[in-house]
Amino acid sequence: MGMDGWREIGKHSFTPLSLEETLLGGQSFVWTKKGSHQWRGVIGRSIVDLSLRNGRLSWRASLLHPFSEGELTKYLWIDGSYDAAIEEMPWRSDPVLRESLRAFSGLRILGQPFDETLFYFLLSSAKSISQIKSCGEAVALRYGEKLGFGIGSFPGWNRLCEVPEEELRKLKLGYRAKYVAGVADFLASRSGWLEETASLPYEKAKARLMEMPGVGQKIADCALLFGAGKLEAFPIDTWMDKSLERRYGLEGWSLSQKLTFARVHFGKFAGLAQQFLFSSERRGIFA
Repeated sequence: MGMDGWREIGKHSFTPLSLEETLLGGQSFVWTKKGSHQWRGVIGRSIVDLSLRNGRLSWRASLLHPFSEGELTKYLWIDGSYDAAIEEMPWRSDPVLRESLRAFSGLRILGQPFDETLFYFLLSSAKSISQIKSCGEAVALRYGEKLGFGIGSFPGWNRLCEVPEEELRKLKLGYRAKYVAGVADFLASRSGWLEETASLPYEKAKARLMEMPGVGQKIADCALLFGAGKLEAFPIDTWMDKSLERRYGLEGWSLSQKLTFARVHFGKFAGLAQQFLFSSERRGIFA
């Protein structure tokens, strides 16, 4: 199983730090660092390598399932709308956000498949990034298409519906196996439900997702932000809770109050602001 030749992407604004944080910093679990300047990931059914050396971003894809540059630039959000989103965020009046943007210049939200993103965030409860990745890889290798290089594709919810909960538990999913099996059963009788959900306005889409077993506010917001492009979604986990309380003085505020603050303060690109703040807390730039 081979890869095609390296090709260069022209204009981009990634730094080595922001590209690594975009790929490995908790919004996606399908990328692996292969060297100091290279990463390998799975986008749909295509294996893709990225390399960033001396400011030059290059890529190649597997021959088994070819991938186009247009698909890649869409996935990496390399177009003028990213710069417009950065300009619209309130960094001019918010020194905390401004410091985060400076530290992770070029950090982006990836354009991941919605169904796959929902699956990975169902695994995320009380799990580290490496643990989520390991569980997801095990499921992909066992039930997905073999793509080469020891990598499997996301099996899809129709395939997961056929997998007993007990088998998922054997792959170290723990109690999360119940939620994966429950969501698979839920979707089995609702053809097109996820696609319809992704097309709805944010609030309606979130309410629908939370009808599914195991899907609370954080998982719904993560799936919508990272898999459906709902950039107003603002997932709040322990890192973000810490950031809002320590950096913005929201100690004692309820979750709903914090979500309202984030939506009002950060605006329609609150989710992008969230990722900058999340990375800053995770990487300790405020310490």
